[in-house]
Amino acid sequence: MRKLVIKKDKTIRQKVYHHIREEILKGAIAPKERLIEAKIAGQIGTSRTPVREALHNLELEKLVVSIPRVGYVVRGMDMEEVEQICEIRAAIEGLAIAWATAKQRERLIQALKKNIENQKKQISKGNLNGYVELDAQFHDIIARLAGSDRLLELTQTLRRHMLRYRIQCIYMTETAERSMHGHERIVAAIERGDSQEIAAAVKTHLIQARDDILYYVFRESDGDVGR
Repeated sequence: MRKLVIKKDKTIRQKVYHHIREEILKGAIAPKERLIEAKIAGQIGTSRTPVREALHNLELEKLVVSIPRVGYVVRGMDMEEVEQICEIRAAIEGLAIAWATAKQRERLIQALKKNIENQKKQISKGNLNGYVELDAQFHDIIARLAGSDRLLELTQTLRRHMLRYRIQCIYMTETAERSMHGHERIVAAIERGDSQEIAAAVKTHLIQARDDILYYVFRESDGDVGR
């Protein structure tokens, strides 16, 4: 785990919580890995108290589980959770597009087109880290232009949870290209103004992401690999 740098604009508790959370979501702390307070505190350079509080909050968020006589363990991968996240995201992002197009349709279309152009550039350069950042920005643009802080928060939270599963396949050119084409279909549907086509494009995009996860994460298992 990376050494934690505490900035003055955040409390130690907040910083430790967000740090451990991000390490779990991006796969730096593996599923089913045991989380030992003293070890984590030593690695990030803080006391055990904020670590203990962070782990408790992460349990409430369903990212870790507390096991008697063992302690906290990162939740395993769960196919059902992947299915649920994709369905919820499809509903929420469809709503976000409806709100954003009602408020500032042209600005939304131009911003998304520019984002996709940059996605293509990064993929052609083989810069998949750059692509992943733009992928996140694509969905953020929609949520931000929808004009709802709560919707933006929900969108970002769900995407981070999904990233925990996608981390094993998102840095592949073929999955990046499939995702980018999904973004293009969404923008094309927005331009045509067909609400049913928009909903279908969003759903298809997320189904593709789900299928990539199921193939690359669960292909060697019979299904649920632990909770």
